[in-house]
Amino acid sequence: MDRPHRGTICCIDARVIEQQAWPGNQFILRLHAPDCARTATPGTFVHVRCNPDIPMRRPLSIMRVSASEGWIEVLYKVLGSGLAALSRVEPGDLVNLLGPIGRGFRPDPARPQAVLIGGGVGIPPLVFLAGTLAPKPAAVAFLGSESPFPFAQETAQLPLPGIPAAASACMPQLEKMGIASRLASNAGLPGCYSGYVSDLARAWLQSCSDAERAVMTIYACGPTPMLRAVQQLAASFSLPTQLCMEEFMACAVGGCAGCVVPVMIEGKRQMKRVCVDGPVFDGAALYPSL
Repeated sequence: MDRPHRGTICCIDARVIEQQAWPGNQFILRLHAPDCARTATPGTFVHVRCNPDIPMRRPLSIMRVSASEGWIEVLYKVLGSGLAALSRVEPGDLVNLLGPIGRGFRPDPARPQAVLIGGGVGIPPLVFLAGTLAPKPAAVAFLGSESPFPFAQETAQLPLPGIPAAASACMPQLEKMGIASRLASNAGLPGCYSGYVSDLARAWLQSCSDAERAVMTIYACGPTPMLRAVQQLAASFSLPTQLCMEEFMACAVGGCAGCVVPVMIEGKRQMKRVCVDGPVFDGAALYPSL
């Protein structure tokens, strides 16, 4: 039996290094977790105990790691008492976590052009993936949010054909990696494309040739409606996708089966656990009818 996670998940008390607050009740938390930082891959996550008095943990995607310095970063938005408690931790505090958990993105060498699409708190896995593609990236990124973005926006310098001139803002961290990015929002955020991030990505894809699209793979993470829209977009251009799902879960290690989703495998509908069978799945298997 395939047990890819056996012996890879650690349970540790990670020390808080830094916590940054951003508009929209969003936080970036840096934790000293050397074992986790050493084995984490883009798309994996940690299951965090927000407070000793709150029994249910929260799954948080890993956004950045430094294996040499032994830290990981997670981005989260406060929704409920658990993450509200986590937002109050300070440098020096200990936060218990399980991780890294899950099967992450698996870049295809035959299709090296990566199209990264992230929505809201689904942005972190794409940032992590982008970091593994640098310093010689063949990637572009499209990020959407209805809250202010958890980073200081800058005017993009790297060109992207087909993009409306009003969509001028980028994520500076990606720009420094040499990865062109553009932002989308329905909230009227300055410098952003006014609409859905999938529509912004479509504008760029339409400007690409068939030969250019033949070496592309779409990698995405975000809320379910966004993932469905991305899969529909990919299907219209016959592009493969790897979709990182966001799902409520209890144990996060495959025991409770509380996070199962239907997946089509070899023509048969199977129930797979988002925590350990995912969270990254083939998009066509998740949404075979699109």
